[in-house]
Amino acid sequence: MLRTILVGSCVSVQGLVIAEFPDGKIMVKVDDSTYVGFPVPTVRAA
Repeated sequence: MLRTILVGSCVSVQGLVIAEFPDGKIMVKVDDSTYVGFPVPTVRAA
């Protein structure tokens, strides 16, 4: 599943989910790199 995470205050990364951590962070894989951060909240249209 593709997810977008915040790595820094102004940096986001989108990739495949590799792991989810108890503190709410998730790990995503982009090519050969992995990144850990908080998921971007999803907004659903009414």
